[in-house]
Amino acid sequence: MKQFIGILSAILVFSSIQAQTGLADTYTAYLVRQDNNTVVFTIQVAKENNETLLYVINADERIKISPVTITNDSVNFAMPTFESSFKTKKNADGSLQGVWIKGTAGDFQHWKFYAIPNQRFRFAKNQGSARFDISGKWDVTITRPNGTPRKALAEFEQKGDRLTGSFLTPSGDYRFLEGIVTGDSLKLSTFDGAHAYTFYAKIVSAEKISGGVYLSGFNGKETWSAIKDKNVKEPVQDQPTKLKPGESKLNFTFKDLDGNPVSINDERFRNKVVVVQIMGSWCPNCLDETKFLSEFYDKNRSKGVEMVSLAYEYSTDWDRSVKSLRKFQKLFNVQYPMLITGVTSTDEQKTEKTLPQLTPIRSFPTSIFLDRKGNVREIHSVFYGPGTKKYFEEYTKIFSAIVEGLLKEK
Repeated sequence: MKQFIGILSAILVFSSIQAQTGLADTYTAYLVRQDNNTVVFTIQVAKENNETLLYVINADERIKISPVTITNDSVNFAMPTFESSFKTKKNADGSLQGVWIKGTAGDFQHWKFYAIPNQRFRFAKNQGSARFDISGKWDVTITRPNGTPRKALAEFEQKGDRLTGSFLTPSGDYRFLEGIVTGDSLKLSTFDGAHAYTFYAKIVSAEKISGGVYLSGFNGKETWSAIKDKNVKEPVQDQPTKLKPGESKLNFTFKDLDGNPVSINDERFRNKVVVVQIMGSWCPNCLDETKFLSEFYDKNRSKGVEMVSLAYEYSTDWDRSVKSLRKFQKLFNVQYPMLITGVTSTDEQKTEKTLPQLTPIRSFPTSIFLDRKGNVREIHSVFYGPGTKKYFEEYTKIFSAIVEGLLKEK
């Protein structure tokens, strides 16, 4: 009887949402790549304070989207960060169909998009129940199109057929992945407004994965395989960013989002422990780090901690860069300066043009720790976000320990 009442209550809630918004309560959404493969994710619809909201769901992540503009049969919305928006039409059967528009370093991409209402699965269980449980740590080899390998660590959590987890690479992580194990196959995907990833593979045994395909973005494709290894360590960069010989301090001046020049030599940074964030508003790992840094700054600025972000954007267009970075600033209530370098992330001379005291910047984000005298003491060329769970917790502890140690110095 209780189960029946619960189901009835759910039906009434869903019916209420649909009556108020004209939309179903949930959609399985599909982005179509150039090769016609799809990236799958989940959209939930909510009504809060008379406003229609959407949530993009990837495992434990819920990305809130507001506003949602509904006019006749048009349903349009933009992601809260990144240059990422949807223009869709609601069909007679309740499905959505349209286009995802994504900013890039080149032309804006236009992806075909469709969403099926009230489909209660991300991936179909088309090969039956899972034959293996692949929970745990995996030593991953990803092979580029040119045949060269790169290492990664994957950690999966499987509950029945449901699979979640992430991949850790030398430069960051692939955030919140969600999918299924059906028969001897795994399927995972994520979408956050910038990342659009899909993973497929065959599970040979509880200890071996082979025949993997990793689809990234509009047309990226790599293969991968993995061996289970509880002792595998996070992969490291071959040539992480360092100070050049003979250098000890940074020296830069760039404009903030209001056009005011800010220098690392300004009074606000003097005799402070400073964290310099190398980032871009196009970068999902930078999104995760900005959230962490903003919260850390609010808690520790009174102790003598300062922060500053240096943004390397998709273009040198000032207005475009400001508009995109404002999204980060607003979403996380960033109180420290966010500066625009005026040099693109793809510029091969970006380090020489902006921070010539360093060897080449190889990954976004990169964090640089300065002591009270302005000396560079640590450089972290990797950040693992909350999608990696314990690795994120470990990183935050290391970060806090570095700052606390520098604060104790006189």
